[in-house]
Amino acid sequence: MLASVPIYLHIRSPFSCCSTRPESNTLINLVFLRPPLPMGSAHVHMEEAGGQLEVVMFPWLAFGHMLPFLDLSRRLAARGHDVAFVSTPRNIARLPSVPPHLSGRLRFVPLPMPRVDGLPEGAESTADVPPGEDGLLKMAMDGLSAPLAAFLADAVAAGRRPDWIVHDFCHHWVPPIADEHKVPCAVFEIVLAGLVAFMGSRGAHTAHPRTTLEDFTVAPGWYPFPSTVAYRRHEAGWLAGTFRPNASGVPDIHRFWQMNERCRLAIYRSCDEVEPGMLALLTDLFQKPSIPAGVLLPPPDLGGDDGGVRPDVMRWLDDQPAKSVIYVALGSEAPVTLKNLHELALGLELAGVRFLWALRTPGGMSDSGTGADDRGVLPDGFEERTRGRGMVETGWVPQVRALAHGAVAAFLTHCGWGSTVESFAFGHPLVMLPFVVDQPLVARTMAEKGVGVEVARDEADGSFDRDGVAAAVRLVMVDGEGKVLASNAKKLQEVLADQERQERYIDDVVKHLRRYHICVL
Repeated sequence: MLASVPIYLHIRSPFSCCSTRPESNTLINLVFLRPPLPMGSAHVHMEEAGGQLEVVMFPWLAFGHMLPFLDLSRRLAARGHDVAFVSTPRNIARLPSVPPHLSGRLRFVPLPMPRVDGLPEGAESTADVPPGEDGLLKMAMDGLSAPLAAFLADAVAAGRRPDWIVHDFCHHWVPPIADEHKVPCAVFEIVLAGLVAFMGSRGAHTAHPRTTLEDFTVAPGWYPFPSTVAYRRHEAGWLAGTFRPNASGVPDIHRFWQMNERCRLAIYRSCDEVEPGMLALLTDLFQKPSIPAGVLLPPPDLGGDDGGVRPDVMRWLDDQPAKSVIYVALGSEAPVTLKNLHELALGLELAGVRFLWALRTPGGMSDSGTGADDRGVLPDGFEERTRGRGMVETGWVPQVRALAHGAVAAFLTHCGWGSTVESFAFGHPLVMLPFVVDQPLVARTMAEKGVGVEVARDEADGSFDRDGVAAAVRLVMVDGEGKVLASNAKKLQEVLADQERQERYIDDVVKHLRRYHICVL
């Protein structure tokens, strides 16, 4: 018996061929029998198996986005598909190189970064601007529209029309350009899928408006199931702020809504094993397929040695007893203050456990007067008092290799989704210190799964102190409750480290890219 397949078509009104307004599109949910028949002027092309795809990947200008996009690009290229990875020259130069066996399938396409008044010279990513001040970077990214259109026009003229453009959350201007060249778009959401569901669709907000900070401290009204995963009041300002224009002139929520209304598919760095029921909710909420790509765990061999000079941090870990060290890393863009760093340091000292701290102070760090990656941000005498059981590294730390080391027992993290996913590969319990974006929701989700505990914070202003840090670290590393967290983390690892299962998610993404490749002529 032929299976039915839902097809989502964006049919543009013939009277609005030049409009980029989302309301000029009508979303139609059709069900075809496989194989489908042509319908009116729409020629429907579907492939169930075989056939090489040409995919353009276009991430937001942040390494926390570019790296997962590159990971998915590699996995597509490894399956025989051609991938053009689009970004700016300086970002491309800072990305990891492509393995030689994939170089024929995966190529980088540099687009010139526009100049924007007020944006620091040479700034091409969020790593180049102070935390939270990326509005001008979005304005510069919007200036990539003409170079992208020229790239697509050249590709079409050369007979290599891309089958898909896979773009990021804020690329609201990409689908109209892609429409002009008859190229369908998909969004790849590299954040926790629960964040996208929490933000909701335009229609969901119309039915369940949120007007105060308190509205963001409870699960949205469109959730069909009970949930305690929400922002706290001191965190809710970030999401409320997405409804206001930033320096780019466009509120982030409008970018997000317009992008979702115009793309054909949504791909998520998630799966039901981590977020049960969330993908089904997203499919219903946005009325388009929400496809899990799996969590994109780092390959097992990334935890091993590279055969070169062994970094000092790894040699230090070699000298520590098994399962005795907590690895500490808050990423490079968390909005930490000097007081935050002092309380974290003194909390690690009070906890009395071994630690490896990958200390990276963001540029423009508030309250510090410095953005330099040096030890001047640490409390006086801290390193001397903790010498022998603690190491602070202000340079590069190979995080995956550190997490894979047998001496590491737990991970103190800001709960960026990428870092959290890396912890899944090694089954470490978490001490969680979230700040912005999806980090608070990641922390609540991991707490619900029983794999981590948050550092206690003041509910009014979000501040934390050394005692709260020490208590959370000792709970995970020393107390009996830590054994339960470690056991739960190990069980999650066993599920997610199933490479065959994770690869099947990528295969399913490819099937959907083929199935929903619909050309409206």
